[in-house]
Amino acid sequence: MAESRKARARKPPRPLTAASLENAAVYYLSRFASSSGNLRRVLMRKVARAAQIGEEGGEEGQAEAGVRMVDALIARYLEKGLLNDRAYAAQAASSLAQRGASRYSIAGKLAQKGVANDLVTQAIAELDEEGGSSELAAACALVRRRRLGPYRAPDKRPDFREKDLASLARAGFSLDLARRVLRAKDVEALERLARGADDDDAF
Repeated sequence: MAESRKARARKPPRPLTAASLENAAVYYLSRFASSSGNLRRVLMRKVARAAQIGEEGGEEGQAEAGVRMVDALIARYLEKGLLNDRAYAAQAASSLAQRGASRYSIAGKLAQKGVANDLVTQAIAELDEEGGSSELAAACALVRRRRLGPYRAPDKRPDFREKDLASLARAGFSLDLARRVLRAKDVEALERLARGADDDDAF
C-alpha cells in the first residue's frame, strides 16, 4: 500500500499546454475576482514550476513557451471582457473602502494585485466622488470593525487612546482624521459622522 502511494506521488506532472493554462485560469477566475496582472502572476507561477521539472526543450524553452501562452491567453481574455482591469479596480477599491481601508492602503493593495498606476489613481478619484465611500467614512468603518474609540467602555477610552490612534495610523489614515473620528462621543455620534454630519453633532 505504501509503495502504491509513493508511485502515485512520483507520477510525472502533465505537460504545460495552452489548454492546461486555460483550465487553471478558468478555475482561478471562478473563485476570485482578478486583474490581468494578478492572473498573469498566478499563471506564471505554474509556468515556472513546469519549467523546473520539465525536460523537453530545457527550462528556458519551457519558460519561453509558457510566457507566450500566458500572454496570448491574457490578451484574449481582455479582448473578450473576461478580464477588465478598470472595473476590477473600481469594485475592489469600493469594497476595501467599505471595510475601512484608507486611500493609501487601497492604492497599495491594488498595486499588489497588478493594477496599473493610472487605473489605481482613477479608482481612488472615483471613491472621492462618492460621499458614502469618503476617507472619513472609511475611517469610521475601521473603528466600527475593530471596536475602537466610542465602542470601548467610557472609563477605558483614555487608556486606549494612543493604541487606537496607532491602529488608524498604521491603516494609512492621517493623524488629524484619526483624532477626529476617535473623538466621537458614542457609537451613534460616530455613525452620524460617517454619514457626513457636522462635527458639532458628533462630539
